[in-house]
Amino acid sequence: MTERKQRESKIRNELVRLATEHGGELRPKAVVEAARPDTSPLHNSFEWDDSEAAEKYRLHQARQLITTVYVVEQVGKRMEAVQVFVSLTTDRKDDGVGYRLSQSVMSDEELRRQMLTDAMADMQRFREKYRRLNELAKVFEAIEHVEQKELAATA
Repeated sequence: MTERKQRESKIRNELVRLATEHGGELRPKAVVEAARPDTSPLHNSFEWDDSEAAEKYRLHQARQLITTVYVVEQVGKRMEAVQVFVSLTTDRKDDGVGYRLSQSVMSDEELRRQMLTDAMADMQRFREKYRRLNELAKVFEAIEHVEQKELAATA
């Protein structure tokens, strides 16, 4: 087993242990507390320098702020709240996440295609996460229909 796999296994085991210890529910606060000792398998997953952690948290807050901005627009025959900014996978680089005006993305064929590709990947993750819920079978069928349509269009 590689070193990375061993680390992932230790982290998974520790998180499962914590969840079990807390009646099956895992809360971030309990994870941070368990990670504080240098000997914890979770310790290196956190930034312990308070200045650096504070800056990272402010960046996290900025991302949250950007993604909460909506405008009401006419979509078809009805009015809908639409996000003003979107982040495409191509905007996610080593220095963080970038955002674009949704309107610009929708009016640029290449960026719109990237947004569609990102949406398809999100749908795949959704399907993987919830595949055991039979109640969503029709949703999964619709996702598959869109995927097949896109495959045919790009072939």
